Amino acid sequence: MALSAEAASRLTARLDEHEDQISQLWVREVGVTLRGRLSQGELDRQIRELFRSLRDLLAGGGTRLEGNDGAEVRALLAEMSRSRALQGFTSTETAVSIFAVKEAFSVATNAYDTAESMSDFIAFSGLVDELGLFTFATYAQAREEVIADQAEQLLELATPVVKLWDGVVAVPLVGTLDSARAQVVMERLLQTLVDTGSPYAIIDITGVPAVDTQVAQHVLKTVVAARLMGAECIISGIRPQIAQTIVALGIEFGDIATKATLADALRHALRRTGADVTRRGSARREH
Repeated sequence: MALSAEAASRLTARLDEHEDQISQLWVREVGVTLRGRLSQGELDRQIRELFRSLRDLLAGGGTRLEGNDGAEVRALLAEMSRSRALQGFTSTETAVSIFAVKEAFSVATNAYDTAESMSDFIAFSGLVDELGLFTFATYAQAREEVIADQAEQLLELATPVVKLWDGVVAVPLVGTLDSARAQVVMERLLQTLVDTGSPYAIIDITGVPAVDTQVAQHVLKTVVAARLMGAECIISGIRPQIAQTIVALGIEFGDIATKATLADALRHALRRTGADVTRRGSARREH
């Protein structure tokens, strides 16, 4: 229900008359919901800023949240929603911070005394509902951004590129390799090759539970990209089950070196660098 200019004027007068009481009741109601998870000073500041912006919206003749009239209110709601999302508050806790003003206003102004005051309160409730819906939508968007950022961070943590030896780096893959993760693997590997100048890279798939055509394509693309950077790739972790699957699928790695274990791959890379690699047991028997 849209507010009329007369109703907006009457509501502005009531907000001015009962400002302290409404603010205190509003803060108290929200504080109970948040259970002390936000400092009293911060909560009081947020509520009073929202109160003043809501009052100014009505005083200026604004009856809707959209448009230039509601810009300040929207900015405050967006700031609060994003901060609550980052702090781990639920959508309900965030929305209650807005809807609680209804009860505070009703108690402070005796909203049900007359038919006129009741009608004004119903219209006021409609405006508050708009604020609440905007808050919820902004909170949901902020939470999606937080989740996306966390997922990206997890991808980076799950795809480390480690330096095994001078000129040899390795990417130990664990878990499913999808398109998004494959892109992260490729970017991190190529950047590490640039930073270290390493001519050899080992892609270890020991921790990959299954290799299908899609996974193989991702690995091959990474190998091709590394070759364009002047580095040779070695694929390790080819277990018997994976080897059978690769053969059954008709996947060909061409001239790419493949090894059963990461240790075998490292020995292969070291020999290619010209390093003298001998087993400790063999060296002892020679003596």
